[in-house]
Amino acid sequence: MSITNLESVANFENFIRTPVLTVVHFSADWAEQCKQVTEVLKELLKLPELQASGTKVAECDAEKLSEISLQYKIDSVPTVILFKNGTQVDRVDGADAAQISSKVKSHSSVKPASGDAPQKLEDRLKALINRHKVMVFMKGNRDQPRCGFSKTLIQIINSTGVEYDTFDILTDEEVRQGLKVYSDWPTYPQLYVNGELLGGLDIIKEIQAEGELEATLNPQ
Repeated sequence: MSITNLESVANFENFIRTPVLTVVHFSADWAEQCKQVTEVLKELLKLPELQASGTKVAECDAEKLSEISLQYKIDSVPTVILFKNGTQVDRVDGADAAQISSKVKSHSSVKPASGDAPQKLEDRLKALINRHKVMVFMKGNRDQPRCGFSKTLIQIINSTGVEYDTFDILTDEEVRQGLKVYSDWPTYPQLYVNGELLGGLDIIKEIQAEGELEATLNPQ
């Protein structure tokens, strides 16, 4: 799933006219915070529950489509508006990642079929940890780390050339708190290899200093 670029009024109206949740990010190229919101929405689209619900996300240039911006009272960017059946059901003004994540997940939730139990947090965590052989839980993502520790860890991993995936804990408070308990590791970033916790930044630095990082990230 990817973010759709809405380039006309007709595109916009067709996009939101659906019973599933549609999320429109009103943005502008010059606004740095809009880039942060785009990254948050990209991470949300990776969540299994959003994929199961059919939730769609689009980006709309607030200045180019001024008619739409006026209609929905877009006074500043970034602004995220949630729609169902062409009707606005919620909105978030500003780059509040936690609020955007919470509202998108709330409105996109799919009621479990009769007899099916909601996915337990532990099952979600296991699925996320095993999403890639090398998995990093961090603030931000590999392209836009949002803390110094996460940025340093990404630089170290990039230097090895190893393939990996990331999860932005700022987009999901349940995962952020739950993973601390699940792995008994209180801080972020956290690095996992083949579903097992390797450690945080200090541990990774130690392994790198010993010249064993690449072999550790590529176990036989």
